[in-house]
Amino acid sequence: MQRIAERVLKTLPDRFREHLGRVVLRVEDFATQEQLASVDLDDEWELSGLYEGVPVPDSSIWSSGEMPPRIWLFRQPLAAEMRETGVGLEELVRHVVIHEAGHHFGFSDDDMHWLEDEV
Repeated sequence: MQRIAERVLKTLPDRFREHLGRVVLRVEDFATQEQLASVDLDDEWELSGLYEGVPVPDSSIWSSGEMPPRIWLFRQPLAAEMRETGVGLEELVRHVVIHEAGHHFGFSDDDMHWLEDEV
């Protein structure tokens, strides 16, 4: 899953990739309780990906000393979604990574669909 996600980031257009250099990509089995609470969820099976960090439009030179932005993928919910929907692993990981990268850029859902179509 990690390698698939890394490949997806490399396929983004140059103008986006250059702003992803500090983003850390992590894969864990499930989100933590704190991560679930940050998006108003209780069930660890409901969250397949998460962006944590300050989006590019909101960042400044005064943001130094903060944790780097992170894109999280949650292995067990992704695997369950794959079984339930029949969507292939690469396609599902691609969708989640692009969606979470879109949060890094402060994109709306429509913008994220456009970005996914571009990749």
